[in-house]
Amino acid sequence: MNNLPKLSAVPPRSAMPDAMIRLEHVSKTFPGSAAPAVRDLSLEVPEGEIVVLVGPSGCGKTTTLKMINRIIEPTAGDIWVAGVNAIATEPHVLRRQIGYVIQQTGLFPHRTVAQNVATVPRLLGWDRPSIDDRVVELIELVGLEPEMADRYPAELSGGQQQRVGVARALAADPPVLLMDEPFGAVDPIIRARLQVELLGLQAQVRKTIVFVTHDIDEAIQLGDQVAILNVGGVLEQIGTPEDLLREPANEFVAEFLGTDRGLKRLSLIPVHALDLDPGPVVAPGASKQESLVVAERYEVDWVAVESGGELLGWLYLAELENGRVPAADLRPFRTRLAATATLKEALNAIVTSRAKAAAVFDDDRYLGMLTADRISDEITQ
Repeated sequence: MNNLPKLSAVPPRSAMPDAMIRLEHVSKTFPGSAAPAVRDLSLEVPEGEIVVLVGPSGCGKTTTLKMINRIIEPTAGDIWVAGVNAIATEPHVLRRQIGYVIQQTGLFPHRTVAQNVATVPRLLGWDRPSIDDRVVELIELVGLEPEMADRYPAELSGGQQQRVGVARALAADPPVLLMDEPFGAVDPIIRARLQVELLGLQAQVRKTIVFVTHDIDEAIQLGDQVAILNVGGVLEQIGTPEDLLREPANEFVAEFLGTDRGLKRLSLIPVHALDLDPGPVVAPGASKQESLVVAERYEVDWVAVESGGELLGWLYLAELENGRVPAADLRPFRTRLAATATLKEALNAIVTSRAKAAAVFDDDRYLGMLTADRISDEITQ
């Protein structure tokens, strides 16, 4: 099923073995235009990673994407795909190794979902059983119900159509996937869901993906690396989302990332990346004096009660009077924050908590406490 035609050319000595896509000094000037749409662009897309192209209108991100599969021919420069020269390769041979997903899906309206997904395998001459097996596999992979195979695009929601578009792009198992604002035409809730599903799908199929968007938040969520382009296809900075948010290369990048880039970083850092403090914790039966000492250390007016690795709840010091800490009738920590949660989720839990702290768990095992001050310390490091 996966015996695809191989591109043939000799890679340059400079080509890195782990770069699935490589652009070398690529430019594009359209006829009648005085200025190039893309100017002297060089970048690499590592194998198995998502690289997101993002920037303002007129920055050449879609033009760059289309030059990779030669829908648009570059004016100058070289493009290498899977170690071979894409410019010296027949376009139809090149495109057999590249899946392509666009914003409006581009599905054939007169063909069913199954027929749309089968488009490329049929063109490649696969036998019918192999095509049928692949269609079933992909419909399941992108999260569609089997009975949708016989529906037409007009009978699907926007999100479902996008899933079909992704399935069709993956049908011939190409190593490269180009995605041009694929989620831009759906509502924010469906868009967020599709973004999560794409990351889950990528964890399974590990394709090399070039993804175009105008939305910096989408770029930060999806990209292993993010390339920020300026008008004219000028590459201002490329790096991991964390690198860009922590240290923008210049004023343009900083402004494009937004004034809330510190908050954006919170969505990239998992709670388990921090050293958690045990917090103002005492055992059942602790005296009021012991509790006061612990609470003063953390500058709070409450203590949490923990026994054998289980967090039982919390109470205000004023509720102790002269007694000892009880093991029951405690206020629960209503938000049980998983260690895999992001610091953004943790901060939300903290600011909505009466205790102004989030308790972190690994399943039922208590790991420690997280406060807004601790998160702030992490961001300002």
